[in-house]
Amino acid sequence: MSDVADSLSRFVTGYVDAYPDLTEVFDRDWRSPCEVGEPFVGPDGVRVVRWRPVRRRFADDFAGLENALETPIHADIKAYYGTWWSGGLEAAAPDGHVSLLFLWNDADAERLVENLIGHAMAKQRARAPFSVFFACTEQDSELFLSVENETGRVLLERPGYKAIRTVADSLPEFLGGLAPRSPYLHPERAVLDR
Repeated sequence: MSDVADSLSRFVTGYVDAYPDLTEVFDRDWRSPCEVGEPFVGPDGVRVVRWRPVRRRFADDFAGLENALETPIHADIKAYYGTWWSGGLEAAAPDGHVSLLFLWNDADAERLVENLIGHAMAKQRARAPFSVFFACTEQDSELFLSVENETGRVLLERPGYKAIRTVADSLPEFLGGLAPRSPYLHPERAVLDR
């Protein structure tokens, strides 16, 4: 297992220990291997489903993206997106709040590739090195975190511009500094009863 997969697995395990009762707004057209049991109506009247992060048996190889961009994708990002099916997980980082992005289902993986192609074109227009995003920052911010494809460094970025700064020298280093935070900090879960 890679350093990224190990670091991410430690974080996910700690997250589920801290927040064992995870629920997500239920969407019958957006099912996931993460879902546990049947959907139900919560005390706030919203239809939800319980879920837990699930280890992926087969990871995406990103071959289609690599062919489209004519460049290999960094092994750390392949390990990051290839290790778990999960909803977004909230965390505290040394520099503030982050919302880690994960893949919910196969269709989400396809959507990620489409978004990364658009991101690559924006980076090219900005004459900036290609990066792969993996986390959002504060809820009202457009800033996000990415892995620089060539070096593996974790960067703080703004859409369509060059990186603002390096946050960590590697993804395992960054993941090792995270602490779990309430799942209800995620903007799509704000409607759920706590």
